[in-house]
Formats: sequence, structure tokens, C-alpha cells
Amino acid sequence: MEASNSGWIAEHREKYLASNGADGHMFDSTAVGGPGLVPTLLLTTIGRKSSEPRIMPLIYSDTGNGAFVVIASKGGAQHHPAWYLNLLAQPEVGVQVKADKFRARARTAVGAERAALWAQQQALAPIFDGYQQSADTREIPVVVLERI
Repeated sequence: MEASNSGWIAEHREKYLASNGADGHMFDSTAVGGPGLVPTLLLTTIGRKSSEPRIMPLIYSDTGNGAFVVIASKGGAQHHPAWYLNLLAQPEVGVQVKADKFRARARTAVGAERAALWAQQQALAPIFDGYQQSADTREIPVVVLERI
């Protein structure tokens, strides 16, 4: 889920915002090659060039300890999505899960933590493994969003 203003992404984001998460939290991803219904959150980053807020709907999972995990796949593209580059520049982000809105600190998981969280996300949305194959040499980042 990238291209912040393109078609279905913009529509999904607008539904989520307009309904305060009631419509849009569970997203039917089959129309875009996904596995079916998946939970999504809204991630707000600050544009590293524009300094403007950028809101992106992303598939997520819960770590079980109050943090959330998202994958910077960009559909298997050879380069990172803009939202990931934005959070590298400014790791304090906004998150909305359903109606719950909060600030979080984003960090990229590494090593065994990354492997475990990748497996968790892949179980939720098996399409991520295909994205990794398409990304070739780019290791797709696994991002942990920790409430602050």
C-alpha cells in the first residue's frame, strides 16, 4: 500500500478517516492481489522533503505487548516506500488503529526479532513472501510502532 494519493489507497484512507476507523479497519485486499480481509492501521509520517503530514493505510499485526508491526514492502518494488524513508528521517509518527489515535516511535526490527515478526506478518498476509522475492536484493523492512 504505497502511492499515497492513488485510487484505492486514497479511497481506503478517506473511508478510514471519515468513519474514525469503523469502515476501513478491516480491508478486503483481494481486489489488489491480497489474501482477503486484513486489519489495517493509518500511519502518519512527516514528509522528509515537504514537511507535510502523509497518511498511509497499512496492513498490521499486534506484537502482543502494545506495539504494532507493519511491512515496508511497496508491493515488492526495488526501493523503499516513501513512508518508510519519512519515518527514518523522523521516527515519531502518528498511528490510528480503529478509533484509537496515538503517537508512536518507529524502529526497524533486525535479526531474530525481524525474522519472528516477518513470520507473524506473513502468516496474516502470505503475499509478503512474494513481495520479498520481487524486491530481489532489497530486504523489506519490518517496522515496529511503539506507543509513546
